[in-house]
Parts: sequence; C-alpha cells; structure tokens
Amino acid sequence: MNTYYFFDFDSTFTNSEALELLAAISLEGRKDKEKILAEIKSITDKAMEGKLNFSTALKQRIKLLNANRNHLDTLIKILKKNISVSVKRNKEFFKKNNSNIYIISGGFKEFIFPVVKSFGIKEKNIYANEFKFNSKDEITGFDEKNILSQDKGKINQLKKINLKGNIYVIGDGYTDFELKKAGLADKFFAYTENISRDSVTKNADYITPSLEEFLFLNKLPMAISYPKNRIKVLLLENIHQNAVKIFKNEGYQVEHIKKSLPENDLAEKIKDVSILGIRSKTQITKKVLDNAKRLISIGAFCIGTNQIDLDEALSKGIAVFNAPFSNTRSVVELALAEIIILMRNIFSKSNALHNGVWDKSASYSNEVRGKKLGIIGYGKIGSQLSILAEDLGMDVYFYDNSEKLALGNAKKCNSLKELLKISDVVTLHIDGSKHNTNFIGEKEFRQMKTGVIFLNLSRGHVVDINSLIGSLKSGKIRGCAIDVFPHEPESNDEKFYSELQNLPNVILTPHIAGSTEEAQENIAEFVPSKIIDFINNGNSVFSVNFPELRLPSFENAHRLIHIHENVPGILAQINTIFSKRNINIIGQYLKTNEKIGYVITDISKKYNPELINDLKNIQHTIKFRVLY
Repeated sequence: MNTYYFFDFDSTFTNSEALELLAAISLEGRKDKEKILAEIKSITDKAMEGKLNFSTALKQRIKLLNANRNHLDTLIKILKKNISVSVKRNKEFFKKNNSNIYIISGGFKEFIFPVVKSFGIKEKNIYANEFKFNSKDEITGFDEKNILSQDKGKINQLKKINLKGNIYVIGDGYTDFELKKAGLADKFFAYTENISRDSVTKNADYITPSLEEFLFLNKLPMAISYPKNRIKVLLLENIHQNAVKIFKNEGYQVEHIKKSLPENDLAEKIKDVSILGIRSKTQITKKVLDNAKRLISIGAFCIGTNQIDLDEALSKGIAVFNAPFSNTRSVVELALAEIIILMRNIFSKSNALHNGVWDKSASYSNEVRGKKLGIIGYGKIGSQLSILAEDLGMDVYFYDNSEKLALGNAKKCNSLKELLKISDVVTLHIDGSKHNTNFIGEKEFRQMKTGVIFLNLSRGHVVDINSLIGSLKSGKIRGCAIDVFPHEPESNDEKFYSELQNLPNVILTPHIAGSTEEAQENIAEFVPSKIIDFINNGNSVFSVNFPELRLPSFENAHRLIHIHENVPGILAQINTIFSKRNINIIGQYLKTNEKIGYVITDISKKYNPELINDLKNIQHTIKFRVLY
C-alpha cells in the first residue's frame, strides 16, 4: 500500500509565516508597521491554535496587507533562505519520493511553488490558495472559491483528492491536526522545529522536532544517521547561554542547570544524556560514567579536567574536550591586578577610608617594577603571565616539573625551594591533580621570604589553608589573593565560610579568575564547536583523552566510527569484514593511544545493514557509530 506525505508550508517547510513576512516587506517605511505586524501575528496564532476560523483569519490578514507582485518576488527570495534546516538537509528524500509528497497549505501558490520546486515537488501536488490582483498588480484579495480559503478547507481538499493508501500529515497548526480528527489522515505528526503550539502537540500522534525524527520513526532514509533532537545535552554550573544557543541551533535537546550536581544525583540524571557540559565543581566519577550509557562526549567549559576521571571516560569511548586557551588572558589579568593591589596595600587603605580613616602614607606601598615574580607552573597561564609581568618591569622566575621553554628573559629555577627563596611574589598555576594536594604547605611557606606576596588562582586543595593562615598571622606573608578554596559552594545561593575572611591585606574572590564575559563567551563557543565536530564528523582534535584525528570532509559516503580496546588485530578484523561483504573503502584513518584504538572508515553508500552488526560484534569493541 502506498504512503502519501502531506506537508504544511508555513513554519513547517519554511521556518516562517509567509504572510507575516509579506506584510513586513509591503509595509516597510510606514509608521504603523509594527502595530499592523503584531495584529497579523495575533490573527495567525489564533487561527493556528484553532481559536479563530481560518476563512475569517485569512480575510483579516489580507485586508491588512499592502502588497503587490514585486513584493512577492522579494518574499520568494527570503523564503528560499528560510527553508527549515532539517528539511533542507533532507532534500534527497523529497526528490526520491516526489510522486507521493504533497504540500497542503492555507498559504498561497504564488510563493509556495517557486520555493518548493527545487525539491522536486510537483506543481500538481501543491494545494494552496491563490491571490487576486488588479490591473496595477496589487493584491486585492484571494480566490474565495478555492476550497482552501474556506473553513475546514484542508479537510474538504483532502476528501476531494481521495487518495487510496496511508496518509501521513506533517504540520504545526490546528488545521493540520483536523485532518486526523476528521478521519482522513492515518497519522498526524506535530512539527515543532520552528514553533510548538500546545493545542497542536497534545493532539498529535507523534511530536517531531525535526524532519529526521519523522523519517526515523517511519524507517525512511535520512541525511544524517540519527535524529539530532534525540541527542540530549545536559549543561551544569550555569554555563554561558551562548553554549545553550549553539547546541539548540544544532537541533539538540538542551537542559541547562545553574549549579553542579552531587555524584548520586548526576549518576541518575546522566542515564539518557549524550553530551555533558560542566565547569570545575562537578566531579565526573566512575560511578557517574557507569550510568552514562548514551554519553558520547564531555565538555569541560574551563581549562582544567582533573574533575573528570579521564581514564574511565576513555575506556568507555567518551571523548573529553576542554577550553585550553579561552580564559587564559582573564586569569593573567586578574593575577597582575592583584599583585599590584597587594604590593601597594590598596585593599587595606580602601577599607580604612570606607571606615573614615585617612591614611595618606607610603608605608607598605611598593612598585612592582624590579620585584622578583616566582611563577609555579609554567603552562599556558604561567607563561603568558611571565610575558606581561616582564613588560611591567618585574624579574621573572619560574619552576615547572616538566621541561618548558623560557619566554623573554624569564629564568628557570631548578627546584621549588630555589624559587621560593628568591621571590618577592609567588603565584601558583599548577593543575588540580590529586598528587598536588597541599603542594604548598608549612615547609614551603617557611622557605619563602618574609613579607612575600602569595597568590593561588589554580585549585583550592593545592594549598594547605591552615598553614597559609598561620603565615599570614605571623607576618611571613604580607598579603595574599585567593580565588579557589578546598570547599566551595555548589551555587550562588549557598553561604560561603572561610578562616581567611576578614584578615588584613587578603583578597578573596569566588573562583572567578577565568570568569570574564569575554572568556565565558569564548569558552561557550569553542567547546561546543569541538564536540559538534566530533559527533558530526569524528574529528577528535583538542580532545584531552582521545587519540587526535583531523579528518577530511566526506560526501557520497558513510563514515563508520569504531572505538576499541588497543589490542592487536582489530583493524585486520574490520577490513576482513569489509572484504567479505565486498565493501569499497574510500578512506580509512587510524590513531591509537595506550588504551584505545580509534578507526574511522569511509565507505560507499551501498551496503548490507548486517555489516553494522558484524562490526559491533568484534571482540574488544567499545563504541560504534555510523555517520552519513
């Protein structure tokens, strides 16, 4: 039995309401434009929600237009650019099934056919209204004899077409649902890619946030391997809205939570999540990852990744991405500002003045020029701080447990003790790995100069807080700036307590070294772009735990991604399967690390679906995906 597909046009085939666009074009320059547009939109919404009969709504909207044929030409150009993203992506579906695809719309054929014809949709399969024009080519009304201009127009039109077979209706409006309600359609799919109306979705057989969802439900070929709306993204710790927007624009489901979640809550929450976004507080443990059966990738919207069990993620084929450069400048600027403020004793003098004490003196106020800056950890932040501090006239020394190239005139110290003994300012920029717990403690503070300035903008547990407090109270440390703490609130609503509070010449900031608008925007764009590229194309560049593969784009092929334990012979088994099934390999890429192998194979589009099961069933397979 044949199946026929009836698509609505406005807000389904395209992402806009054509009459509203036409009004915006034709009313350009009029002072009452916005008022009229709001009125037209209100009428459209009422009609789509079933609150106003269609014939009345159409008459009211046409009356408000001031349009002609030239305006229609402009409208058509805009509509061609406004085709729904997933519709555009699946152009091949329309072309291959054009005999069975219909457009049924309360819109107008004059602009619908020019837009849909490039998709192979036949003009005879378009059922829509038609404008009336006067001798000046101005729109004066519409053909009121046309079935679709009348109440229950879609119902009566479908009755008249009288097709024998399965009728599936895909649309966003109440008039589309009415076709199912009247018994003329076998299934009604509420299309919500562009707009979602409660009065429509609650009556639908299926809600389809994209055309891929419709194709997937009906086992029809689609341009991508899996509906993007089924990819669920969970973003924690108030990640910047730009990331939310990017993931939503890609078609993913996005849940955005302002705080971190404790282990048990996250282990439960993550069960159906494909992409997880976190910052520094959320701990991704083995327990969490054991429950993450659908997880493809984790995004750390920060520099550090010590909060993630990277080995466990790797063993489960989960790629982790971070933002290694995006907030470096922000951290460095705060460090420099705090060094200057502490050296000048600004913090104490400002507090005194707020309390009415005028302390105009140079006591304990020094320039940073000529002072020795000791940087512990000469990575991206430490090295950039080195350059800018030298520009301010500081003598820069650094210590790092791995070999690093000194920049400018910076001097490398052979031991931590050497750096601590000579530095006027000590600033800490090491990672938060467990072996760095209490990296700076009582012994290290004793090795520092008396009157030293101390900064920690790395992780809270790398400094023994009790030893720091003792050194501050004894005068060993003249002033300090602390941005990170062993125990930090889960959200902004939780009260913060620390024994460092109310000590003189101590700057406390709430883990904001990298939290500037510029940094958060950069991170919110960088991390999603890498995750999306990994999911769409298999690129693993900038992953902190995966073998790095940079892949060429692929066309007219399937891309098969096979992640496996790094044991001998897997690639041979993969290629044996291809050979037995007479599959032509267009391109193949392999990268391994000590734990996993990452194989990507591009093959011709024709293959037996059993090939997928063969590849999944290879021993030591961790994950397998197909990209179209």
